[in-house]
Amino acid sequence: MFKRKIRLSELHGLKKDLRSSGLHTVCEEARCPNINECFKKHTATFMIMGDVCTRNCKFCNVKHGKPLPLDVNEPKNVADIAKKMQLSYVVITSVTRDDLDDGGAEHFALTIGAVRKLLPDSKIEVLTPDLKGNKSALDKVFLARPDVFNHNIETVKGLSKMIRPMADYERSLEVLNYASSKGMLVKSGLMLGLGEDLDSIHSTIKDLFKAGVKILTIGQYFNPNMAQPVAKYYSDAEFQELKTFGENLGFDYVFSGVYVRSSYMASEVFKNK
Repeated sequence: MFKRKIRLSELHGLKKDLRSSGLHTVCEEARCPNINECFKKHTATFMIMGDVCTRNCKFCNVKHGKPLPLDVNEPKNVADIAKKMQLSYVVITSVTRDDLDDGGAEHFALTIGAVRKLLPDSKIEVLTPDLKGNKSALDKVFLARPDVFNHNIETVKGLSKMIRPMADYERSLEVLNYASSKGMLVKSGLMLGLGEDLDSIHSTIKDLFKAGVKILTIGQYFNPNMAQPVAKYYSDAEFQELKTFGENLGFDYVFSGVYVRSSYMASEVFKNK
């Protein structure tokens, strides 16, 4: 994905640059288990619109509360550091901003545009909240033409209300289906180990496929903040079986494994294109 490996001194420099620009990465905020591997490969998923979320999902380690106003310089700052990192694949996600009329859709669009201007040959993936299912807000993101639109279902239908109390399983499916209808390359993912059973996993995977999802990620849940305990640790064989199940349904790509996360190995989709 990248032209060269990052040295330890550069790794510290990257973190310094992020902080000095007021930028955040979900790699750090959510305590992703792949952070060392990805940072050493000059990979980072930018988390825009601050580091305070208006929702409080049990699986997440991101702070929640009342966010600060949007930083108008953030789109350019993201683009500048993405160029400095020589990224060929840029992932942009955010905290949920239910306090904003459009959920931050315009800010997503501006950030996509700024990155596209400085890195015209790079691929851009966005991982957005549900934006409350607001189609006009979603259209703002789609019109900026990201290469991949990602919105995570996170867990199976029966656990969704408990794990994501301010979200909605069906609304997430509607968002994914609407993105597909607008010609987006659609991606979604779920975590395992929250108390689901195999039938509910299969049902969720089928729901995602019916909604037009082409790229599926499946990973093991780890409790970053002890708020939600791990109900089960899945084996490599079980992840492989789910990968096969998804591929047999017809997904274009299925990434399934213990340490798989939404952005992990994201550029593999375009590796041979």
